[in-house]
Amino acid sequence: MNNEPVLLVEDDPADARLIQRAFAKLATAPAMIRLTNGDDVVSYLAGEPPYENRTSYPLPCVILLDIKLPRRSGFEVLQWVRRQPTALNRLPVIMLTSSRHSVDINRAYDLGANSYLTKPESGSQLDELATRFQSYWLGLNESPDLHGGVATIKREK
Repeated sequence: MNNEPVLLVEDDPADARLIQRAFAKLATAPAMIRLTNGDDVVSYLAGEPPYENRTSYPLPCVILLDIKLPRRSGFEVLQWVRRQPTALNRLPVIMLTSSRHSVDINRAYDLGANSYLTKPESGSQLDELATRFQSYWLGLNESPDLHGGVATIKREK
């Protein structure tokens, strides 16, 4: 399993707490960093203040990204990530949202999402999602090297 954290981008405190609790139950729970709005995600990934210290704020191995966020939507964050001229554009981004609308699903994939998951309706379903997520994304999946050339991340408004 990766040593890099999972970046959870979720503005709803109740949803975030449930997701974090499900992941914490795993035998080898990944470190999770939670951000609550799209602008903070861009600043974090770009290494801008207050996130410039990569020891304290390491790049994640994967992002769990909600669609409906304050300041910058999950779609806008995804679009920003995929437009980076660095290895950051390879970062796996999994949309984790309540929307089951085909227009949202299609848009996420069109913008370069690696996966689209809808938030489970029960705790046991969320526990199962966390287990399968860990098995695939943190176990079987080969992650890209994000540390080459990250210094040239560009900031878009």
